[in-house]
Amino acid sequence: MLRLVLNTIQSTEESTLGALYLDGAFQCFTLEDRVRTTGVKAYGKTAIPAGTYEIGLRKGSPMAKRYDKRYICHDGMLWLRDVNDFKWVYIHTGNSANDTKGCILVGNSAKKTLQGSVLRESRKAYQDLYPRVCEAVESGLRVVIKINR
Repeated sequence: MLRLVLNTIQSTEESTLGALYLDGAFQCFTLEDRVRTTGVKAYGKTAIPAGTYEIGLRKGSPMAKRYDKRYICHDGMLWLRDVNDFKWVYIHTGNSANDTKGCILVGNSAKKTLQGSVLRESRKAYQDLYPRVCEAVESGLRVVIKINR
């Protein structure tokens, strides 16, 4: 099994900054929409509720097609399955809460601003993370992400 763990570092009214670990080792920073106490996920407005989710690959979606063209050896989006009240939650690139659309963004560094946190070197972080997770999924390993709030 390949295990990812996302620990919240800071949640503001605008965004949620986190740290992503891959098999116990720090991998990168993350950014999501803000955490809501209702536990209900709303598109583009809320972070993913705490819990453990299977990660699969979603192929053929418009976003997957764009990423397949953008990145070498890309074969579908990293997809968090079975997130309550939400269908397509991905791990992808982006810099601010405006880019998340309810998904998890990755970056190699983070900066706190008055408007919330922003990520830097998102594409590099994605290129480092994606092959390891994709290879595990395609080889039949169980891949999960545990989100701690």
